Amino acid sequence: MAMSPEPVRGNALSISSGRSSALSGNGLGVASMLAWAAGFPAAEVLLQSWPPVALLAARLSLAVLVMVPLWLLMDGPTRVWNARWGHAMRVGCGLGVGMFLLILAQKLTDPVTVAIIVSCSPLVATLMELAMGTRRLHWNFGLGVVVSIIGGLIATSAMAPAQLGLGAVVAILSTGFFCWASLATERDFPELSQTGRTTITFVGGLITAGFLVLLVGQLGWDVMPSRPVDGQQLGMLAIYSLIAMGLSQFLFVGSIGKLGVALAAFHINTAPFYVMVIMMVLGEEWNWTRALGAAIVALAVVLAQDRPRRAA
Repeated sequence: MAMSPEPVRGNALSISSGRSSALSGNGLGVASMLAWAAGFPAAEVLLQSWPPVALLAARLSLAVLVMVPLWLLMDGPTRVWNARWGHAMRVGCGLGVGMFLLILAQKLTDPVTVAIIVSCSPLVATLMELAMGTRRLHWNFGLGVVVSIIGGLIATSAMAPAQLGLGAVVAILSTGFFCWASLATERDFPELSQTGRTTITFVGGLITAGFLVLLVGQLGWDVMPSRPVDGQQLGMLAIYSLIAMGLSQFLFVGSIGKLGVALAAFHINTAPFYVMVIMMVLGEEWNWTRALGAAIVALAVVLAQDRPRRAA
């Protein structure tokens, strides 16, 4: 069964097809979003005392510290040395900026609000792939986009955001950077393993974070936590860095390889549901309206990939 929208033949972006590939790609997408959602409550704790730029730098530093040795062990020094480091720095810059904007958006709003706003990811990713000519738009994919947005709107209606405005704009911008960087990570480093693709762009993101810290410091803004870092903060940082970023991006890039960035991005719409589940475990009340929105988004994923079989 071909994927929809159908990849244009001869393009550099290789997207697997077939029922088993779609199943594994969607499984990776779900796992990626579960890991990503775990970062929102962790970030909420850290943002009480950490400036956004400090949190970005610490998050990327911990991820790179763990993943670079793992990459060296798995792929060997030669492949790491010969990787396209120059291009990885450009892609990593986009990823780093997107991550910073996402943290800033959560600082301006709250975890669930940010998770809901990034429901525009499928639309952004679709427009990117259409503009690059790597996708052809089929009616069922368009229907899936519409249904997915409806699901996001239903989930949004269940809450009263602390404040939107600038926070919403920042979250939307972060989505654009994240979708582009994820697409480029999968498309532009075919010679690298999945671990290598994820790690090399994190290194670029860390360099970007370093420049942002210097810039913010020169402007006279806070770049250090406002209180001593304790065990709870270190634990939250480990979740936010290694699980919500490292593991999540690793799984998401794998999902893109099987589904394409536009279809993989549909799973980002379910992040509010996962965040809500985690918050419920932490003591928040269950919200059935948000659960309905997540179910509608799941239907959108099926609609977007379903295509009538051709007669033999």
